Amino acid sequence: MDIYLYCLYLIAYLVLLVWGFRSANNRSLWTFSNLVFLVVIGLIVDNGIIVSGNLIGEGPILEGLNRVRFWTHALFTPLLVLFSWDALRMADIHWAKKKSAFGFAVIYTMTLIVTELLLETFGLDLKPERQFGILRYVSTDPATGPPIMILLVTVILLLVGAILWKKTDWKWMFIGTVVMTIGSMVPIPLESAAITNGFELILLLCLVMTKRHQDKLNSRKKRNFS
Repeated sequence: MDIYLYCLYLIAYLVLLVWGFRSANNRSLWTFSNLVFLVVIGLIVDNGIIVSGNLIGEGPILEGLNRVRFWTHALFTPLLVLFSWDALRMADIHWAKKKSAFGFAVIYTMTLIVTELLLETFGLDLKPERQFGILRYVSTDPATGPPIMILLVTVILLLVGAILWKKTDWKWMFIGTVVMTIGSMVPIPLESAAITNGFELILLLCLVMTKRHQDKLNSRKKRNFS
């Protein structure tokens, strides 16, 4: 079952990336809101490596590819903090436009990246694991609870999602984060390690929807002022 789910996730993230980039053409590619696409690319890499595990087989190649999964997770996922800050700025939240708010977002992001690298990535020992028809490499010393980096990113997503809902009536960022959080916490009685990843897909869909929504509003403002 899991191999089909991971294939579905891989296809879904590829479609999400293409769909999201169609709106990115309306603004410069060098915007902080486009950082969400790096997270999507990281998940494409993640699911692609998992799907190809059985084809590659145990050995240094698959181990090296799985090590990439951990690095992309550590480097890309914290970028959602900068995405969130840009979402507030695009929504004309006054305090978010201050240099101090941007500085806080940068420091928060870099702190999360360094923390994840130090605690979860540097010196990582991997071992092969076969589960539900999937072959991949996992940490020999897995964390007993959710990583602190994920928790701190989730806090930012919830806060920013709530602000956007209150100030602009856009609720989907908050709803997507809540769905992902609850889905990750509630045990699902199915023989699958992949089913909960669907909640992560819902979150990224809501974040890309948020970016597209704000890009459209920004384009309308420019046309009105021109």
